Amino acid sequence: ESLIPESERRNAEQTYLTYPEWFLVHSPAEYAGLTKDQPAHDFPFIGHIGQLWRSYAYVTMEQIKSNYPANLGYHVMILVISSSTTLEYMLRSLYENSMGRLSYFLSSGKMTEEEIMGAEVAQQYVDFIRRDPWYMFDFNAALKNLWADIPVLGSQPLRKLERRYALTTEYVIKAIYAKLIKQATRTAYDEAKMTTWVVVNGFDFHAQLPADITLQHDLGDGRAILVMPRYEAFAKQAMWLAQHGEKFVDIAGNHSKILVTIVVPQTWAPDTAEEILFTQPILTRPGEKRVALVVPVEMLASRLIDLSRSNCNVEHIYDY
Repeated sequence: ESLIPESERRNAEQTYLTYPEWFLVHSPAEYAGLTKDQPAHDFPFIGHIGQLWRSYAYVTMEQIKSNYPANLGYHVMILVISSSTTLEYMLRSLYENSMGRLSYFLSSGKMTEEEIMGAEVAQQYVDFIRRDPWYMFDFNAALKNLWADIPVLGSQPLRKLERRYALTTEYVIKAIYAKLIKQATRTAYDEAKMTTWVVVNGFDFHAQLPADITLQHDLGDGRAILVMPRYEAFAKQAMWLAQHGEKFVDIAGNHSKILVTIVVPQTWAPDTAEEILFTQPILTRPGEKRVALVVPVEMLASRLIDLSRSNCNVEHIYDY
């Protein structure tokens, strides 16, 4: 029986089902990185659609294989966001590989002010959605800045106008869609918790905890209940705990397995017997791949240490 209060537990299958959601963080992160110095038409929109749906198939098969609850509500949410992303990426691929390429061909090849701003907003968006739901991002502010801060006239007028049109269309549509999704989410789902409760063993009470980890309860036998930040910060603080000798016993009410993704060179192979659920090439960075590992909760700390020693980039821990 879990020592974590019922209200702070999450279903075990969600470690898998949150992957498609987080791919929609990983993918924009690739886009933001690429568009810092390359035109948007170089982004592999169609390739990312394929990766999204294949990963959804992998995690669903793992959910079924592990005999976890169906969680139909979560699947509905994944299908909605995956379908809308598919439509968005298809339309953007079509546009960027026609009008986008044409305006780029007719320009000097240097980035316009619109493109520079677009790349900055793309990175701001990624930084935001690592912590908060995407539909809370202020697309209206981005639209306002585009028209208020960037001169309409200047060198490469054709490329400037085409990029302005592309960004304006993107921000307007996303602002409207975000408002609709925000209303639907608040109606259909409870507000997402921003913390993850864990039970650790080997707790060192002499070590000062980071500011965003709270000691909830000393269990008196070397174990403790801690409250950790959720989402992106969880991986960072889980690594801190592992490096300070802690072992995870329970994460959000789960003792079974947890999904971890790492980004490594294409030649990388695991030293130990981690179960690899799937791998994906990083399409914008040839020579790198994403590897999804299924790790027993009790082995998470030691796996994190092993991966750190192997210079593997722990991309995310899917904390249910």
